[in-house]
Amino acid sequence: MKKFLKTQLPARIIACGFAFTILLGSVLLKLPCSVKEGVELQYIDALYTSTSAVCVTGLIAVDAGDTFTPLGQFFLALLIQTGGLGVTAVGAGIILAVGKKVDLKGRNLIREAMNLNSGKGIVTFIKNIFITTLLFEITGAILSYFVFVQDYPPLKAIGISLFHSVAAFNNSGFDILGNYQNLIPYQNSVILNLVTCGLTFFGGIGFLVIRELWSKKLQWKKLTMHAKVVLSVSGVLIVVGTVLIKLTEDISWLGAFFCSVSARTAGFSTYALGDFSTSGLLVVTILMFIGASPGSTGGGIKTSTFFVLIQGIKSAATNKSEKAFHYAIPKEAFRKAAVITLLALAIIFIGTYAMTVMEQDISLRDALFEIISAFGTVGLSTGITPGLSLGSKVLSILIMYIGRLGPLTIASLWYFSRGERVSFPEGNIVVG
Repeated sequence: MKKFLKTQLPARIIACGFAFTILLGSVLLKLPCSVKEGVELQYIDALYTSTSAVCVTGLIAVDAGDTFTPLGQFFLALLIQTGGLGVTAVGAGIILAVGKKVDLKGRNLIREAMNLNSGKGIVTFIKNIFITTLLFEITGAILSYFVFVQDYPPLKAIGISLFHSVAAFNNSGFDILGNYQNLIPYQNSVILNLVTCGLTFFGGIGFLVIRELWSKKLQWKKLTMHAKVVLSVSGVLIVVGTVLIKLTEDISWLGAFFCSVSARTAGFSTYALGDFSTSGLLVVTILMFIGASPGSTGGGIKTSTFFVLIQGIKSAATNKSEKAFHYAIPKEAFRKAAVITLLALAIIFIGTYAMTVMEQDISLRDALFEIISAFGTVGLSTGITPGLSLGSKVLSILIMYIGRLGPLTIASLWYFSRGERVSFPEGNIVVG
């Protein structure tokens, strides 16, 4: 086994790690002690729920509150935490916890999984990730408790608060309130809305940016280009999304703000999206497609990819170099951003086509929304998820898996060549 792992690319090992965790999770969720008495859980629904949890999506084939026992909900939270931090980071954390060292192969895996530029200081980085996660989730749980304790007994309120905090920081839209209601009963709770948005935002900007904000004491001028891009794009998307959703939907400004933040990969909802207009769903769809930031708990093509893509198009149109925040953008960045975006669009197109073929009664709008939500690991739905056929659930599982790992990572799994040995002269091709 060790010999096999040493010969594999980091991307393949990470992909296998996620797949194994999903399968293990499906078995844990299917255990009799995980399912409430009198509830029948099909294996495909256990697998779907496990995939949605590990891929920090939040799409549900069965309601977590009505289906799983407290132990089953604990397993679900554990899967969300593992998926959010990353299987590789969790594995490294366990190794460090038992007092062993992370070898060179392990460091390379972590670097690949967390989008780090080098392997320097990885052990410290892993420790900081766990400390940061713990601080955010405990704080979020304490603040959420004061809201939930008003409607539930203290002990149950503690469990709901802890689960909600883990789900929010890891950008996974699961809830255990039951009856498929998500956070709709709390649409007017300013505290819970803001706490959830705060956890989602920090979980979505990435651990690199959080560490940088802490180490540089929130001083904008000292931040790196990456941090400035992530924070700027995230802020603009939240503001623009809030305004556009408010203009198209008859909801409060708090609801529009919450939806704008959540649509970027969290998947919580305080209003039923099935009642949204087509224009409102279009705004949410775009936000889901862009998603969170690299090295975070969220999905999508990522904010930095979107920014580089826009700058590249702007550069081509104005014949000026690509730059931002007094830095030149690497030319290779635009090529990578274009590839990621095209692969993402191809996956969404194929997935939507396949779902409309298998689900004749579902509209194109709902199918497209479902697939983009799965790819962006968001978890929002217009309400069609529980009624999907076996084939559509398997399709959604694959889309969530691809979305969590990233389309470029999936494409690289088939790379076996050590490089081209033959070079060809450049030809001429007309573009545009």
